[in-house]
Amino acid sequence: MLLELHILQNFAPSNLNRDDTGSPKTCEFGGYRRARISSQAIKRAIRREFDISNLVPEEQRAIRSKRFVEKIADGLASRGRPAELCAGVAEAGLALLDIALAKDQKTEYLLYLGAAEVDRIVAFCEAQWETLAASAAEKKAAKKGGQDDDAKKLAKELKSALDGGRAADLALFGRMLADLPERNIDAACQVAHAISTHQVSSEFDYYTAVDDLKPGDTAGADMIGTVEFNSACYYRYANIDLGQLTRNLGGDAALAADTVRAFLVASRDAIPTGKQNSFAARNAPSFIMTVVRPSGAWSLANAFVCPVRPSGEGIIAKSITALDRHWGELTTTYGAPAGASLALIATGDAELPNLAAARVATFNDLLERTVAAAAGGS
Repeated sequence: MLLELHILQNFAPSNLNRDDTGSPKTCEFGGYRRARISSQAIKRAIRREFDISNLVPEEQRAIRSKRFVEKIADGLASRGRPAELCAGVAEAGLALLDIALAKDQKTEYLLYLGAAEVDRIVAFCEAQWETLAASAAEKKAAKKGGQDDDAKKLAKELKSALDGGRAADLALFGRMLADLPERNIDAACQVAHAISTHQVSSEFDYYTAVDDLKPGDTAGADMIGTVEFNSACYYRYANIDLGQLTRNLGGDAALAADTVRAFLVASRDAIPTGKQNSFAARNAPSFIMTVVRPSGAWSLANAFVCPVRPSGEGIIAKSITALDRHWGELTTTYGAPAGASLALIATGDAELPNLAAARVATFNDLLERTVAAAAGGS
C-alpha cells in the first residue's frame, strides 16, 4: 500500500531555501521559472518537527552527525567510566565498524543512527571496556577492525546492533553507510522538490543598519546590504511505501501507524528555516490531500505545467482549482485508483467538482481517516 501526500502552501515574501549564492532556489518547469524548495530542506524540516513538537519519542528518533565519538564518549562517562579514556574507547568501537575517522575525532561523513543504535554501541563499548581501552592505548583504534579472530567476533556483534533501532525518521528516509553497505536502509518515503504553481521572479531587499552609539551629528548608515527573496504558492508531494515502512520498523504495525501520524502532522507544520528571522514566513498550507492506494503513484505537479496566473480569484484558489481539474483528467483517462481512500481539506470555498467527495471538515478528520486507511492496508 502507498500513502500519497499533496500540499499547496502559499508563502509570504521569504528566502526559505538558498543556493550557493544566497539566492532562493529556483528551477524551470513547463518552460517557466519557478520557485523551488529542495526535498532535502523539506525532509530536514520534518525531522526537526519530530523533535520540536515531540511527535515521536526520543528513543524512536535518529541522529545525523559526524560527532559520534563525542556522543558515545559522553554516554560512557555518564555510566561512570573515566572521562579521559572514553573518547579513545569510542574511537576503538567505531574502528571495529570500519568507520573512518578524521584527525579531529569526527567521522569522515555524516552518520545516521537511531538513538537505540547509539545506546547499543555505548553498551557494547562499556561491556568490552578493557579490550577497547587496551586497543586505544596501543593506538590500534585508527586501524580497520577485524585483524584477528577475536576482533572479527567483536565486529560482528557490534554490527548486528545496527538495525535502524526502530527509529521513525530513519525508517522513513533511509540511510546509506559507505563503510557498511550491508547496514543500509531503503527509504520508505519519497519527497519531491516543492515547486511554485506559477511563474516567479525574485526581488531584492536593500537594508541598512545604524550604530546605536553613533553621535547624533553623524549621518549615514554603518552597514548596508541586500537580501534576495520571492513569494510563491508551492505544490508539495511525498509518498510512503507502507509495507517498506513496517519492515524498516521491525514489523511493528502499531509503530508504523504512529510514524504515519507523526509524518502527516510534521508535514503540515514543517517549514524550512532559511532567513526566517528576516521574513517570518510562517504560512499554513491552504490545501492538504492524502491518497491511500494499493499501488501506483501520481504526482500532480503537471497540474501546473501551464503556470497559474494571478487574478481576482487569487493564486491559492486558482491553484486548488488547477489541481482538482488535473485529478479529473487523470481519473478520466486512467480510471479512479482502485481501492483508494482519499481525504482532503482546503481553505476558502474553492469548488472541487472532481474531489468534493473526499473533502472533510478539519485536519484531525483527515488525519484519522488517513491513518485508519494506512493501518488497514499496510
